[in-house]
Amino acid sequence: MDPTATGPALLEQLPPPLPEARIIALNQPKSDLHTTRAYTWESWEFEAPPGVFLPGATSRMIHERLLDGRIEVRGRRYGAMGAGLGVEAVAAGVRGAQEIYAFDVHAESVSTAARHYERLVGSREGTAFVPLVGDMFGSLPPGVRLDVITFNPPAVSRRVSEDPDVVRNVCVGAPLLARFFRQIRDRDLLAENGEVFLIVSNTADLPTIVGDALDQGFTVEIDHLHDWRDGVLTFLFRLTRGGRS
Repeated sequence: MDPTATGPALLEQLPPPLPEARIIALNQPKSDLHTTRAYTWESWEFEAPPGVFLPGATSRMIHERLLDGRIEVRGRRYGAMGAGLGVEAVAAGVRGAQEIYAFDVHAESVSTAARHYERLVGSREGTAFVPLVGDMFGSLPPGVRLDVITFNPPAVSRRVSEDPDVVRNVCVGAPLLARFFRQIRDRDLLAENGEVFLIVSNTADLPTIVGDALDQGFTVEIDHLHDWRDGVLTFLFRLTRGGRS
């Protein structure tokens, strides 16, 4: 695989989804989802109420890069799509983002993220935290344009559970990403020189997802590729405004 490829050249080399049985086996939910759980990262303590998902290793690929500046949010308007436990918001606040918009369709996740942000970051001069409950960008105030957006979406291509909380967090699939790209384009949400960082693996339909991004006018490149040595390849894509090349 050529890690520098973009456009159709990138699309042509993306792997198809893993076999259905393997995808389902890899994404079995933990039995404690509907209990209160603890999570620790970078010495910060988080509490996850029932139904709020704990971050996994793929989410930490984003968290680490927010905190150390590889995904630079200092002085920028940042959107954390799928706010969840609030780790992204905390990392962005500590890093010094100008504005942090924490989006989630799940109201309990947004309130949890806000609670953790207030406790771990609090009020900081030059940084504003805006928690938003709603479908995608529907609750974003008119006129706001974002410099950075991150998303580790529930893009798994096979249904792995009938539990609606599991579906919401794991296996909505590629159509969710098509709406995500379309809303950014149609509402002109990405600022000049803005960036979208997206986590997707081959448990999802990578060719369809990247093809949809290209069709919506994005330039897509591989920022990082992680091979878990179990058949799973996880891509951190960087998307900018552009098009097929």
